[in-house]
Amino acid sequence: MQEKIHKLKLCEVFCIASGSMISSGLFILPGIAFSYAGPAVVLSYLIAGLACIPTVLSMAELTSAMPKAGGDYFYITRGFGPFVGTLSGFGSWFALSFKSAFALIGMGAYMSILTHLPIQWLAVALCIFFVILNIAGVKEASGFQVILVAGLIAILVAYILWGIVYVKPEYITPFFPKGHLAVFSTASFVFVSYGGLTKIVAMAEEIERPEKNLLRGMVLSLLIVAILYILVVLVTVGVVPPEPLSKTLMPISDGAGIFGGKGFQEVVSIAAFFAFISTANAGIMSASRYLLGMSRDKHLPEVFQKTNRRNVPYVAVLVTGLFMLFSLLLFRLEVLVKIGSVIFLMLYILANATVIVFRQSRITSYKPTFYAPFYPYTQIAGILITGFLILETSTGIIFLTLLFLFVCGIIYKYTLHKKVVRDSAIEYILKQLIRPDRELTALDVASELKEIVIARDSIKKDSYYQKVKSEVFDEILKNSSILDLDEQLNVEQCFRRVSDVLSRELKSNKLELMRRFLEREKTASTIVEEGIAIPHLIIEGKDIVKVLFVRDNKGVVFTDGRIVKSAIVIVSSADRRHLHLKLLAYFLNMIEAQDFSNEWLLHLKKDELVGKVLDFISKRISDETTKFK
Repeated sequence: MQEKIHKLKLCEVFCIASGSMISSGLFILPGIAFSYAGPAVVLSYLIAGLACIPTVLSMAELTSAMPKAGGDYFYITRGFGPFVGTLSGFGSWFALSFKSAFALIGMGAYMSILTHLPIQWLAVALCIFFVILNIAGVKEASGFQVILVAGLIAILVAYILWGIVYVKPEYITPFFPKGHLAVFSTASFVFVSYGGLTKIVAMAEEIERPEKNLLRGMVLSLLIVAILYILVVLVTVGVVPPEPLSKTLMPISDGAGIFGGKGFQEVVSIAAFFAFISTANAGIMSASRYLLGMSRDKHLPEVFQKTNRRNVPYVAVLVTGLFMLFSLLLFRLEVLVKIGSVIFLMLYILANATVIVFRQSRITSYKPTFYAPFYPYTQIAGILITGFLILETSTGIIFLTLLFLFVCGIIYKYTLHKKVVRDSAIEYILKQLIRPDRELTALDVASELKEIVIARDSIKKDSYYQKVKSEVFDEILKNSSILDLDEQLNVEQCFRRVSDVLSRELKSNKLELMRRFLEREKTASTIVEEGIAIPHLIIEGKDIVKVLFVRDNKGVVFTDGRIVKSAIVIVSSADRRHLHLKLLAYFLNMIEAQDFSNEWLLHLKKDELVGKVLDFISKRISDETTKFK
């Protein structure tokens, strides 16, 4: 029996977002960051937090419009296409997995003090535990997260209230011993502390009322965690002598030992342990959803979409866990976490840019329930700030990050791209074919966005859109016509004959149709395969969708000298452009199918030809229906 699917509430959203942030960024990095900026490291944490604000607002807008698994991967793909989207998906999964693995190492380090067992093997055991916990279900994993984060925040608040009275002014003066610019370069270094904030968007489908709870959870998490970071680091800088602080990897525990004794030091060590637990848990939950989103787009095998009775994508969770285990055993995580930080920053740039792309596209079905304020200045500020922080990173890390992205690009081109070659080829050809008709350029994304909006708002589809299934295309194709030619013609002569037939059937102006066809051909060739073309137009009128099959065994010489023996002409009115694009996509898919033969178009009688085409379209509609279920 299928169990009731648990939806994450505001408290759980807050705890997952907070748990993704509070770990090594607070319990390990402050000492190293202090060696770079001195007491001004407190400002570095503040600047890094402020740099997140534009991206939080942009991601909230995008996710309110597209609350789908995969988070930033999903909407970056829709904004910039599958290649950039796939790079972002791999990048997010990679960065989150290594950030989580690094947290497990930190947890193993604290446990090794008590158990004297090897850090690496403790980390491996903990990784296995969290994979099992996540497969058990979102309710169990998120409930565990709430307990962890609540305990962690309570201990950190106690650290601040107890330690603030022990702060020594001489430890925090001079405030800028390394200079003012060091504050900004150090902000780039500690930015990883906030890296997990926006990863909750990857779980958007599992959030109750994501259009409200997601934004509230992220803003609340950023505000509270940033305040905790600043105050905890201020207390630490003020109680730990500068020399040992710049060398320690456990600065918060050392600070607790100075003013609270061994007992409180152990309590803070437990808090650190909680922090690493929450980061590892939240990281596995979020990272696995990127694999789920990529699989839905056919950029990964369908097996990643498999869920258990609690709706958990267990294959994606298992693969993420195995990758983390592999990294724990073989990789130097410090370097890879730095690469992950740069990837986070690049994704922040893409998220802000995606808002600009969708706003400027004016796609009518892009309907977020929250709009980022001060557009486009918020997004431009986010791009400039994160770009500056990337430039402050070392050249070596930037090079390694670009190398990682290059490898992902090669993998996409030679493996993943082949798995979705029809979709990618259709997208490319559609751009070439419909470039002159600006009203069609956004239709593919628009159709998908409409489906998402309908699912999000639970609104009823309009009656015509509900009717777009097999019987609609059956009616269109049965009303199609065939024009048989038996002489070699040039493209102008061919379009004159085509316009003559269409003008009679549609009661349109023959010369205007002919002019439009020729103009289109000069702008972008409609030849899609050797010997086959798909000329098409959007014309004035209402309720028009007309298909004309043109056949000429002797061939039509097109403007570039190529010979076309068969053509599928599509003419539609603007109010039926969604059907126009669907037909165009179906015909392109059909022509690229392995069992397609141009002999169908050239020699079959109309009933046989229509039957062949309808069989293919029916199968495509069935596949689409399955996808949206």
